[in-house]
Amino acid sequence: MREPAEPSTAAGKTETPPAGASLVSGPLGTQPGTAAHQARMQLEADLESVPELAGRLSAAMLDRVETFVELLLAANRRLNLTRVTQPQAVARRHLLDALAALPHLDDLAAPRAVDLGSGGGVPAIPIAIARPDLSWRLVESVGKKARALAAFVEELGLPGVEVVAERAEVLGRDPRYRERAGLVTARAVATLPVLAELALPLLLPGGRLIAWKGPMAAHGDELQRGARAAAQLGGGLPELLAAGPSQLGDHRFVRVAKQGQTPTRYPRRPGEPARRPLG
Repeated sequence: MREPAEPSTAAGKTETPPAGASLVSGPLGTQPGTAAHQARMQLEADLESVPELAGRLSAAMLDRVETFVELLLAANRRLNLTRVTQPQAVARRHLLDALAALPHLDDLAAPRAVDLGSGGGVPAIPIAIARPDLSWRLVESVGKKARALAAFVEELGLPGVEVVAERAEVLGRDPRYRERAGLVTARAVATLPVLAELALPLLLPGGRLIAWKGPMAAHGDELQRGARAAAQLGGGLPELLAAGPSQLGDHRFVRVAKQGQTPTRYPRRPGEPARRPLG
């Protein structure tokens, strides 16, 4: 789950670093020998080995992905955005893991997407690079992470991407966001019952939640509890999907379709879904 929100940032605003205090540094673009370039080369090889992903990213898109890795690793020296820094691990645990969702993002009900708990920008930024037809709202309640994300978006030149420094429970009651999205994504944010209450109020009927889950999602009762929670929120039965690439091992996606409107009493106030999960 995310860290507590920092109260100084207003909802709906895209933050930029203060003048003279850039959160990112170091060489950008194609730099042979750098960790970012090595990650890019590993990603290219991995994408070509997966029929569902081969050819989906142009050379220009891969250049942007490489620049994103450069930005992420540079900012990580100060902000501790990720523990994954080795090139092959970055390529697979961040980039390939994010892009493996692309086959599940076709035929969306609306071209508006929301990523919850965006952190260092994975999975949303790699997907936004690969799918420039979608407009994205990256939701990150921690101010320093939101500022880093805004700097990444500006450096990468992603006009359809905005950073929103607010909690998902607040946005779920805001008419600018409630039941407006065709897609909500979330990786390492919360258990499925909690995530359902954070995500489903943001989806319009016909939209879908895609959640990144590890192998334990296929066991225990998380799917059952998630199904009971989703039913109270206008959602359908959660579906467990294979991630696809063999390089990702037992990673899974959980897909929940939004079937009807969410009752107005949801989401509950900030923190309540985690303290008292539905289901």
